[in-house]
Amino acid sequence: MSKELQERVEEFALACNKLAEQYPKTYAGNYFSGQLLRAACSSAANYRAACHAQSKAAFIAKLSVVVEE
Repeated sequence: MSKELQERVEEFALACNKLAEQYPKTYAGNYFSGQLLRAACSSAANYRAACHAQSKAAFIAKLSVVVEE
């Protein structure tokens, strides 16, 4: 798969991590930063899984999850 896209997904997850660290340390801040981190890291993990798909159909299905995240 595209090395450029892999790098972009990883950079996105890292940028989201930096953003999440800037949220206030309140209940709402913790909640939203957690959601942001889960979604960003999930995209990277799902992209990695899509790259290891066993078929074209599986690749498309897994990549659609990445786009949705």
